[in-house]
Amino acid sequence: MSQSASYKDKSISLGWTGASGAPYGLKLLECLLADGYRVYLMISSAARVVLATEEGLKLSSQPEKAREQLLVRIAQSSGNVTGDLVVLSKEEWFSPPASGSAAPKQMVICPCSTGTLAAVATGMSNNLLERAADVVLKERGQLLLVPREMPFSAIHLEHMLKLTQLGAVVMPASPGFYHHPQTVQDLVDFVVARILDHLGVEHRLTDRWGYGATRQPASDDN
Repeated sequence: MSQSASYKDKSISLGWTGASGAPYGLKLLECLLADGYRVYLMISSAARVVLATEEGLKLSSQPEKAREQLLVRIAQSSGNVTGDLVVLSKEEWFSPPASGSAAPKQMVICPCSTGTLAAVATGMSNNLLERAADVVLKERGQLLLVPREMPFSAIHLEHMLKLTQLGAVVMPASPGFYHHPQTVQDLVDFVVARILDHLGVEHRLTDRWGYGATRQPASDDN
């Protein structure tokens, strides 16, 4: 079996855009690679600025160099990479995510800027990341968008509603607290865990509701 065939049923497109939330994107990439996925990663110019600001990671604009940087970063963090990472430039129109005949059936944009949200909702496809999302929608695949913004304007909410009506899932980066987080990483893991749940990826990032969370005595107060 060829390498491309072996990844046919376990590939995913991942987009990083300029919203705050680089730790979410990095952790999600780490988990997908640990689970053996081939990840087609698309990174906007604004996402590189955010990565440098929030994670101190100055990612190269050259795809192969960026790939090497990310693999080193993940190896230092977890050391568990069984999948394959493919970093794509914003105009690689002949790459698999650009066409319905080759694109993965799943895509996550995490973090997702409100600008990217608008572009996907209106079918702009000005770059590979936007086109990849458009392909997943038209092919009736699974598209997850993780915006990190507050407050949301009516424009943002209208775009979210439209995308939801089109079959996408909008998952704002809103961590819960019932797992008693002790660190910022615990909060990051909570959001990534919910994304992985929707993708059908097994994980042990955090306790689920009713499984491990401390139960409080019932109260008579309404």
